[in-house]
Amino acid sequence: MQEKYNHIEVERAAHDHWTARDAYRVTEEAGKKKFYACSMLPYPSGKLHMGHVRNYTINDMLTRYLRMNGYNVLMPMGWDAFGLPAENAALKNGVPPAQWTYDNIAYMKKQMQAMGLAIDWSREVATCDPSYYKWNQWLFLKMLEKGIAYRKTQTVNWDPVDQTVLANEQVIDGRGWRTGALVEKREIPGYYLKITDYAAELLDQVQNHLPGWPERVRLMQENWIGKSEGVRFAFPHDIRGDDGQLIGDGKLFVFTTRADTIMGVTFCAVAPEHPLAQHAARGNAALQAFIEECKSGGTTEAELATQEKKGLATGLFVTHPLTGAQVEIWVGNYVLMSYGDGAVMGVPAHDERDFAFALKYQLPIRQVVQVEGEVYDTTQWHDWYGDKQRGVMINSGPYDGLKFADCVNAVAAALADKGLGEKKTTWRLRDWGVSRQRYWGTPIPIIHCPEHGPVPVPEKDLPVVLPQDCIPDGSGNPLHKHEGFHAGVTCPVCGQPARRETDTMDTFVDSSWYFMRYCDPKNSDAMVAEGANYWMPMDQYIGGIEHAILHLLYARFWTKVMRDLGLVKVDEPFTKLLTQGMVLNHIYSRRTDKGGKEYFWPHDVEHVLDEGGKIIGAKLKNAVGDLPVGTPIDYEGVVTMSKSKNNGVDPQDLIERYGADTARLYTM
Repeated sequence: MQEKYNHIEVERAAHDHWTARDAYRVTEEAGKKKFYACSMLPYPSGKLHMGHVRNYTINDMLTRYLRMNGYNVLMPMGWDAFGLPAENAALKNGVPPAQWTYDNIAYMKKQMQAMGLAIDWSREVATCDPSYYKWNQWLFLKMLEKGIAYRKTQTVNWDPVDQTVLANEQVIDGRGWRTGALVEKREIPGYYLKITDYAAELLDQVQNHLPGWPERVRLMQENWIGKSEGVRFAFPHDIRGDDGQLIGDGKLFVFTTRADTIMGVTFCAVAPEHPLAQHAARGNAALQAFIEECKSGGTTEAELATQEKKGLATGLFVTHPLTGAQVEIWVGNYVLMSYGDGAVMGVPAHDERDFAFALKYQLPIRQVVQVEGEVYDTTQWHDWYGDKQRGVMINSGPYDGLKFADCVNAVAAALADKGLGEKKTTWRLRDWGVSRQRYWGTPIPIIHCPEHGPVPVPEKDLPVVLPQDCIPDGSGNPLHKHEGFHAGVTCPVCGQPARRETDTMDTFVDSSWYFMRYCDPKNSDAMVAEGANYWMPMDQYIGGIEHAILHLLYARFWTKVMRDLGLVKVDEPFTKLLTQGMVLNHIYSRRTDKGGKEYFWPHDVEHVLDEGGKIIGAKLKNAVGDLPVGTPIDYEGVVTMSKSKNNGVDPQDLIERYGADTARLYTM
């Protein structure tokens, strides 16, 4: 017997044995109980970290246990290979994203194999492979045919120096993360998917039919879908455009869940892009300047919730639909044109945001709800002002004395009688914009003809292959200038010379169905086939809580679209979901001269301690780029390991020193 455990020899022998037997290749066996266990596929960032080890070890333990109990178990693996990090690496290193990506895949696959995972590598997929993304394009064309995909303009963050669109997280204090230029809001055309058509089913399923999901994740999805029942109604007006026609047919529409407070309206606010705001700005230099200022703000609800609420009066008025009173229109930086009708009614007495806005701009505050035993104070907000359960209507004419539900019904009926409103259900969920002004992604299969406009690529010409020789230089999407990408392209309608669409698909498209491609990975004739009928739905999905909303929601939507197109037979893709917990590490960063954030590896940093040994800062102990040893660095505490924050711990060192079993056991 050896005095010392030689993990290298033991693990080499085990790997040789598994390889010789092709031990983990799985086929569809009708006579066996099947179990499909899958970890969320990784982004090939270069190296695995211990968070990956934890995820895949859980999957591996489950797979081996079930196999020993007679199950036919599928544990596949692939690569979520498109995306912005590869473009950023190309900018930094001067290599094509394709080369960087495939080099990383090769290294990370070796790491996984060294861990001894029971993966069926015969089913491996990479989302940047044309044989995979061909089916992204094919299903997109099917969605166009069915009206699920459509084209419209979208508001985006535009960096005028790089000439490119920025994601919201790439805008820092109103400036581009790379150039430091003031970011502009621009309206550009893009493609959207009608996920809102599936909102009711997505909500019902997550509330009532996914008992194997964590309650926290189900609630997060429920809130994101955001069902609201209320009243959509109009404030009539006689405001006419330069053509003499009534703007918006003489009606300013809003939606509210608090129609009971309609008698407390003292102003209306519209988005800066609203036609009434644009009309009012003509000849009003101050309003024009304010609208331009709003363009540097956020484009999402989350961003607007945290920014300072600002507004400017337009001098225009609409008519209260029930009292006939004149109500002034304001432009508000907190109103999004993409949400509802791009306008809201202002009831300062019973809405906290409106209350603060009214105090700031000295607008009237009219109380119309009273809670017994409480005294209203117009100088300070109290939570009971918004209480619709205990409140009773006052100062509301025919609605005085009514409780919330009865008042909403009465107001809705009165508005309906006037032809100005009706009850309506709305959703916080918005249609999914899938166009990205990026190079490294699935090309959108559209051809632009000077005569016929955007025309779908014929199915027989799929896939539209992405050139792999581009090296982004920061001056916009390189596909604009890649003549080979457009060479020989003709319009499918008239045959005249044309150009390809240069936008690529959101990378969430790639990860919305990869788990079904694992079931039929080599099928060149169909997106999915009999393998999906055998393995789906997935029995156990494993991944991080950070994917609780977007990835899981989009995957559920994509599955339902595939079902409705007759491709699969399941309503939901994942029977059980495990969010495995996050592995943590220190994080170090500094702001760049242009306002972006640069992260540093822990091995390049040393802590600065106070007299009691508490960490109060950090500094470089190794030179990094142009930064010398001793450069002060921000210490941000202990957070989740992440490829983007340079704080992952590579398991390779642990595996080489102590063996894969030790590394796996340690992280569990």
